[in-house]
Amino acid sequence: MPTIIPSPDYAGDIDVQTAWDMLAADTKAQLIDVRTAAEWNYVGLPDLAPLGREVHAIEWQNFPSGQINPDFARITAEKMKLAGASADTPLLFLCRSGARSKAAAVAMTRAGFNKAFNIAGGFEGNLDGDGHRGNVNGWKASGLPWRQG
Repeated sequence: MPTIIPSPDYAGDIDVQTAWDMLAADTKAQLIDVRTAAEWNYVGLPDLAPLGREVHAIEWQNFPSGQINPDFARITAEKMKLAGASADTPLLFLCRSGARSKAAAVAMTRAGFNKAFNIAGGFEGNLDGDGHRGNVNGWKASGLPWRQG
């Protein structure tokens, strides 16, 4: 059974392994990476090829201004519809460490998607003792598939 930390504003927080397991078990479940294009290009993206799937890359905040993307919910809803997702489809949101993805999960819950999850730890995870990401937790540190460029 997946580890889910519930929230009143969205379906809850899950760790990266639970996210992978949900994607593997449910072919309709969708992974939405809400980081910026710069992060996708320079830091990398989760690789769902082993599952025969693609990641949806939709910026929560515009780069370089940091302004919240005013079209995020509309764009995401349209892409989810095209992917065959419904209001009951698990939507798994990922960012660097879990803050932007939580905001995105809340926004999509308000847009009518009742299984919008935040992936706690994100792609790069928390800072380690030396101030570096990617070593403590998160998608990369957990050894899940990812690619760069």
